Order: sequence, then structure tokens, then C-alpha cells
Amino acid sequence: MFSPRLAVASLSGESDADWARAAAPHVGAAFLGGVALDQPAQEAARALVARGRSEFLTDDPVGFVADQLTALDDSDLFVAVNVRATSRDPLREVAAVCADHGAGVEVNAHCRQEELCAIGCGESLLRDTDRLVAYVAAAAESGAPVGVKVRAEVEGVDLAALAPKLADVGASWLHVDAMDSESVVADVVAAAPDLFVVANNGVRDRDTAQEYLRYGADAVSVGRPSDDPVVLSRVNEAVGEWFESEGESHSPDESEVSAR
Repeated sequence: MFSPRLAVASLSGESDADWARAAAPHVGAAFLGGVALDQPAQEAARALVARGRSEFLTDDPVGFVADQLTALDDSDLFVAVNVRATSRDPLREVAAVCADHGAGVEVNAHCRQEELCAIGCGESLLRDTDRLVAYVAAAAESGAPVGVKVRAEVEGVDLAALAPKLADVGASWLHVDAMDSESVVADVVAAAPDLFVVANNGVRDRDTAQEYLRYGADAVSVGRPSDDPVVLSRVNEAVGEWFESEGESHSPDESEVSAR
């Protein structure tokens, strides 16, 4: 899906086109956003800003996405935009914009802030499988590549069971914040082998990157230190080393999985 198999992950209010360009010498993909698309999501974002969180606030979120993608039209990066919405129509609209720019759209089923979960955004979508599946299907109508950002360790949520349902309605990738359950990556890979799996959380160096790759991840992403070229260079080297020495067919054996 992209090469090198390293991405920078969306950080609310920080991950824009300038941020992606700064990371471009080291990575193959950049996930912009998250961007709140409709009025309820925007109101939740404003509430988060009021208590000190960084968010993209704009009266025209789809126009904002278009401007950011235009600024990256000449980039070699695979670019996707992480988005939040409370209904399908805004997802269709932004996905069409992404398709026009050859970019992807990533449905946010990840953020866990109370303001977002209360309106049915973010992590709450993991507990509402039918709605999440419908969101992915709606975005996929545009022809843009579609992915989902998810979080492990959500009570009552089985990511391995969810993954094939998302693939069936058009998801191309699953961006997995593994939290402290790194081996969940192997479960997702086994359950939905057609999905491109990007593993996230704590990726800082050779050991942390290659742990996820041993579990079968197709790529890794760097979150908070994504503006640190030293970290990105170090992880880039580790990812390149992995695929050169192990090959893309490597998968974890039983001992590797059970060791977690």
C-alpha cells in the first residue's frame, strides 16, 4: 500500500500538510487529522479545546480537508485523512474529496474522550459494529481507499471479529492502536488477511517496530514523536532492515504469539 512501510499517525490539531511534509523524507504515508466533519463532532471538538486539547476547528471541515490535500498533491506520500462524524453523509462528502486527490479516508473509531463518545464518535463505534460497518461502506462508495483507526483493550470489543466485517464492505486497511496488547496485531492479521494492517503505539526504535512486524503487521506508525526526525529515521531503518532480512511473508510462530 505504501513504501517505506512506516507512517506518521494523526494527532488532533497537529497533523496537517506541513507536518506531513516534514516527515516525508522518512515515511511512506501520513494520516492527517483527526477532523470533525459535522456539527455535533465540531461541538465536541470545541469542548475538548476548552479543556486544553488541540483540535482542528473550522467552519468548513470538508474545505479544510481539500486545502490540506491540495498542499500535498505533489508529494509521493500515501495520504489519508482521519475523520469523525455522527452520520454517513459527511463521510461520503469528504471521501469524494479524498478520491479526487488520490487520497484515502480513515474512519476514526479510536478517540476515547467523553465528549466524542457521548455523540457516537471515536471508540464508541467499536461497540456499535453495524454503524461502523455502514460508515465504511458509505465512504467506500466514493472509490477512495478507506481504512479504520481502532483501539485495543476496549471492554467487550473483539478486533479480530470486527476486522473481516470491515474488509467485506470495502476497508483496505486497519490502523491498530495496540495499547499494551501488542499480540492483538497477530489476531487481526489472521482474521482478515486481505487487510493492510498498520500497527501503532509506542513505536520508537528497532525493538518496538520489529515487535509489531513479528506479529504480522504490514507497517507501523509513529504517533507523538512524529515530529522528531531522529525517531523517524531510526524507525525507518528498522523497518527497512526487517523487510530486507525477513521478507514480507514472515508471520509469528506459536511461540512468539504465546510469549506475550
